[in-house]
Amino acid sequence: MAEIKELEKTELKDGIVLTEKAISEVKKIRTENNIGEEFGLRVGVKGGGCSGLSYTLGFDSEIKETDKIIEFGGVKVVVDWKSILYLAGTTVDYTDGLSGKGFVFNNPMAKKTCGCGSSFGV
Repeated sequence: MAEIKELEKTELKDGIVLTEKAISEVKKIRTENNIGEEFGLRVGVKGGGCSGLSYTLGFDSEIKETDKIIEFGGVKVVVDWKSILYLAGTTVDYTDGLSGKGFVFNNPMAKKTCGCGSSFGV
């Protein structure tokens, strides 16, 4: 299905996709802030926000044995077992367009989202 713009050849792993732009930005942030390789990029979901659930994204050195570790182009992504249920099919991208710059979550499981795009409901 060419409609997805091929996501710059980034593959779907355990229900999550990181685009090449997202991978590049994570590496840039890691370098600019001297963040060591022992830190993984934790992608998650927590309760809150105007639609019920919010996305979380940050570097974390504490990896639990119940966490799922997925590698994208040299970036170690860590997802806790509860969050992976809400992130199935989600694409994490990075945008630097006219309406702002930042990481964007495109989640097909989200039934409703807020105006700012940082929270969702299922």
